[in-house]
Amino acid sequence: MGLKLFGISGSPRKAATDYIVREALRYASEKYPVETSYFSAMGKKLNFCIHCDFCIKNRKGCVHNDDMQEVYEKLKWADAIIIGTPVYQGMVSGQTKVIMDRCRAIAAQDLHFIMNKPGAALAVGGDRIGGQEPSIQAILNFYVINEAIPVGGGSFGANLGGAFWSKDRGAEGAEGDEEGRKSMRKTVNRLMNMALMIREKRL
Repeated sequence: MGLKLFGISGSPRKAATDYIVREALRYASEKYPVETSYFSAMGKKLNFCIHCDFCIKNRKGCVHNDDMQEVYEKLKWADAIIIGTPVYQGMVSGQTKVIMDRCRAIAAQDLHFIMNKPGAALAVGGDRIGGQEPSIQAILNFYVINEAIPVGGGSFGANLGGAFWSKDRGAEGAEGDEEGRKSMRKTVNRLMNMALMIREKRL
């Protein structure tokens, strides 16, 4: 049985982030025995966490009934996770932050909902040094907090994850960034190899 890989694009539009996450899923499916699923924030209803503690008090999910329900189900389904974000003001997009914040509700139901699942991060900015690294670190922090296993791409080319420079040319710009594509491939390779190691250990 193949691995299950869930990719999230935290962008409100179909542009560079949509491209890099889809490309990561495509690359993984070509090289590894994996089934993929994709969630884009574009056009979705994603309410802010309002820290009302409904999830803590009731253990029945979130007070908001919106498109996060799909994310919750896919996070439980997945063996490995990729979260991609555009860089806004040197940090993750608001949509990416909402997706991570709202996972408080699923953690309240199951504290170990992504425990020991490897997770990787991708970030794309319009500038070469626009905040890709702190954005990736924010996503890796989300994995650490929720007991997942943060995976980077390793030394010499990827380090913390996949970092792209779109030159503000959307998907075309990201596609043309060969160094970014290399960092994505290295990151996906380590992510999938980690997922395979974990599966073999469990078997």
